[in-house]
Amino acid sequence: MTPRFQFTLHATDGKARTGVIQMQRGEIRTPAFMPVGTAATVKAMKPESVRATGADIILGNTYHLMLRPGAERVARLGGLHRFMNWDRPILTDSGGYQVMSLSELRKLTEQGVEFRSHIDGSKHMLTPERSMEIQRLLGSDIVMAFDECPRADRPRDDIADSMELSMRWARRSRDAFNSGGEHAERAALFGIQQGALDRELRAISAQKLTGIGFDGYAVGGLAVGEGQAAMFGVLDYAPDMLPADRPRYLMGVGKPDDLVGAVERGIDMFDCVLPTRSGRNGQAFTWNGPLNLRNARHAEDSGPLDEKCACSACASYSRAYLHHLHKSGEILGAILVTEHNLTFYQALMQAMRDAIGAGRFADFAANFRRDYIK
Repeated sequence: MTPRFQFTLHATDGKARTGVIQMQRGEIRTPAFMPVGTAATVKAMKPESVRATGADIILGNTYHLMLRPGAERVARLGGLHRFMNWDRPILTDSGGYQVMSLSELRKLTEQGVEFRSHIDGSKHMLTPERSMEIQRLLGSDIVMAFDECPRADRPRDDIADSMELSMRWARRSRDAFNSGGEHAERAALFGIQQGALDRELRAISAQKLTGIGFDGYAVGGLAVGEGQAAMFGVLDYAPDMLPADRPRYLMGVGKPDDLVGAVERGIDMFDCVLPTRSGRNGQAFTWNGPLNLRNARHAEDSGPLDEKCACSACASYSRAYLHHLHKSGEILGAILVTEHNLTFYQALMQAMRDAIGAGRFADFAANFRRDYIK
């Protein structure tokens, strides 16, 4: 019988790790990158096309789906997997980060967060219990505990208070998840470490989370404007504070060089809107760095986006044609470059898995940084 959730490490190389998460809807190879399907769709991609890029799991957004079309409606229609025609694992975030971004539209209390919809101004209350209920209604496979994500530039006392609140919410999330009946018997729950850039607060958060007990652990509160150097500074110690036998998930990251540096520091899972958002805006990621297809220098370039890539955009279309599509505002441009970017991200993850398994990750990382010109 397929386990509810099982994480097996296959190899380590320094702090870098590769393994497999087994769940009832399929295996997730780690390090893993999760394309973001905010509103029950990975923008500009059909689900089968997302899978063809090599993705084992995608992310859905609790905040956006609770507002439109509504979690109860999705449940009546058979759950998020059936609704969007994706039969593999889905991770749903808790809604905490999106609510944080609505600072002028929200009211934070011990109970939860009262906020107004950015769509129509309607009033809503999101609590740990409601977040768990929404994620259960959606039918997600990996559920995230409800938390608050403070800005790193807030005073330390504010960050400490926020972290402690998130830890109390983590306990309530655990209790509510456990009471979720059949969903709790097949889904997994991840806790989220907070503490911004403060090592002591990160340690307290990790201790409290592990005391509660989760299937996996996320490093939250990064990639919110602090810069890569500060993020890597936290990742030099934060993953080591979390259990080695559980997956470690860095939320909202990131650029290709962010991924390599984070894997180097012990991270197993990632998500980010960057490859899809960039694809819609004409930015393509390649092994030699990102390029802007709107630039005039591509107008008569008959070469592919990336000679090392096997996606349909690289196999069948020139940079000149993709330049034309984006300058003309044609939808096909967004579709092709998004497919390329997601293919590149999954190829990068596979290359890192292979390098870790072969015990040559340091050489891989050095060669990547040499060739990847930002």
